[in-house]
Amino acid sequence: MGRQLLTFCAADRRVVEIYGPESSGKTTLALSCIAEAQKTEGGVCAFIDAEHAIDAHYAKALGVDIDALYVSQPDSGEEALEIADTLIRSGAVDLVVLDSVAALVPRAELEGEMGDQQIALQARLMSQALRKLTGSLSKSNCTIIFLNQIRQKVGIIFGSPEVTSGGTALRYYASVRLDIRRKTAIKEGDQVVGNETVVKVAKNKLASPFKVATFDMMFGHGIDRQSELPIAQGKAKAKVFLQENPEIAKNLEAKLRQMLFKSMEAEEAIEEASVEVANEEDSDDELSSTSASETAIDAGNDDETITR
Repeated sequence: MGRQLLTFCAADRRVVEIYGPESSGKTTLALSCIAEAQKTEGGVCAFIDAEHAIDAHYAKALGVDIDALYVSQPDSGEEALEIADTLIRSGAVDLVVLDSVAALVPRAELEGEMGDQQIALQARLMSQALRKLTGSLSKSNCTIIFLNQIRQKVGIIFGSPEVTSGGTALRYYASVRLDIRRKTAIKEGDQVVGNETVVKVAKNKLASPFKVATFDMMFGHGIDRQSELPIAQGKAKAKVFLQENPEIAKNLEAKLRQMLFKSMEAEEAIEEASVEVANEEDSDDELSSTSASETAIDAGNDDETITR
């Protein structure tokens, strides 16, 4: 399931939003998308670190080629979004990650003082930026991933009080929205070594929405791909076996990818065949109705002749 999420994140010319609570794995998932783009497609990637919190050692542990990654740490929200627009319009970048929307501080807020009332500056900034970015994306093969945080609305009795920061523009412009959450802790003895993570596709313009993916996210290693290939008595033993035999893990992963693509092709063939059968049935019905009409006309002519 982790692989499928990485595929969602690599949709060309699209806006993707990954949001969730603190320490739920948003940055880890985004860095995994970067590593996958660099590894499988040789893509050029950029990371706009508005939070000023990227860990190069951790990114390298996830498989990111740090030397080939463009990293920017802008001073304001306007600067961050202008950098993103410039990278997209250049046509030289395949994937841009912006971490995060909540850290895009408008310049007016930076120049003001603590306690000044700045009403909806960030929401207006995001709305204006997305109008520009979507046009730039349509003329390139680039994808932009926005990481976003969750806030709580006050006075909500019915429904979820959660809302993403930065206004509502992003949820409209995003083609894919992924809601990532921690489920349970993964322990080795008494020590917590990771989390079982659940990702819900809250919005999807590319495929069916509302699907759920569950995978293990290990501290210091990211998405645990070995746990997605259960071949032993229990997940833990399977993970140990695959870690000790990386060639077997690689071959299994390749075979599973091949089987997945074959099943997708088979589903498409079945859909095409059903459409052809439906078209043939419609044409047969038209022919039968035409023949019946001609028979009725001939019978009427015969009756008229007999009467005469």
